[in-house]
Amino acid sequence: MTNLSTVIFFSLIGGIVSLLGGLLLLSRKSFAGKLAKYATPFAAGALLGAAFLDLLPEGIEAGEADEVLIFTLLGIISFFFFERFLNWFHHHHVHVDSKLDPKASMIIVGDTVHNFIDGVAIAAAFLISVPSGVVATLAVAAHEIPQEIGDFGLLLNKGFSRRAVIIVNIVSAMATTVAAVLFFQLGQGANFPVEALLGLTAGFFIYIAVSDIIPSIHKQSKHKVLIDLPAILLVAGVLVVGIAATTLHDQIDVGHDHDSHSHEEEAHHDEDDDHHEEDHEDEDDHDVDEDHEDNSTNTPHQD
Repeated sequence: MTNLSTVIFFSLIGGIVSLLGGLLLLSRKSFAGKLAKYATPFAAGALLGAAFLDLLPEGIEAGEADEVLIFTLLGIISFFFFERFLNWFHHHHVHVDSKLDPKASMIIVGDTVHNFIDGVAIAAAFLISVPSGVVATLAVAAHEIPQEIGDFGLLLNKGFSRRAVIIVNIVSAMATTVAAVLFFQLGQGANFPVEALLGLTAGFFIYIAVSDIIPSIHKQSKHKVLIDLPAILLVAGVLVVGIAATTLHDQIDVGHDHDSHSHEEEAHHDEDDDHHEEDHEDEDDHDVDEDHEDNSTNTPHQD
């Protein structure tokens, strides 16, 4: 059973630790650029692997397959309209007078909402099991690291100081932990539709991978017939997450099943002992009754 401290710990990994990419940009810009270039296709694979190899199977196991897939589709469509709304909001506020580029505020708002959704995704996975939560955290961190590098760079170009960029992104990253704690607490309530939340999360992962990351890979990389490194990294992301999911489920879930089986055997053993004791008591009562009858029979009748 997942406890709240585990959720907080891994949500901090998914949020705060992902800022390491941005901090690396401030110290070594050239290396951070290379990291973002290679981490981006890996992140796409990690998101797809988490969605199709862990979240969707777990959701289908927890509920009806049709319901999970409907919510997955709903998640994809919802995030499409969410991005449309952000673009509309941006175009209607570019006239605001400010020393900073008005796009900077949209970068911060978009990043904060994105981090909040990451927290929901982590909470949804931990509501199913610890392995699923760890896999979701891995996928979130994988795609947040290159994204934070990009956000740091954009905010610096929009007029923010280095200190302001760090503070803004730390505060924004905390949205991941806040959302994870909130939805994990809500999800522990009775009749909470965890399978629906898993479907929405899978839809979010799929949408980010296929509509945002993969098109950027096509634009930035030149296709090579013999060695296509971005394609190799994308497949590597799928494999790493798939192997991690399988290994974690085998190690952690089997351990839990073993413990549960042991508890069931102990309970069954205790029940058997109780039944044996009851049988002995019944036999003793039966012997007492027989002795009483024998005494009654042997007692001479007095007129």
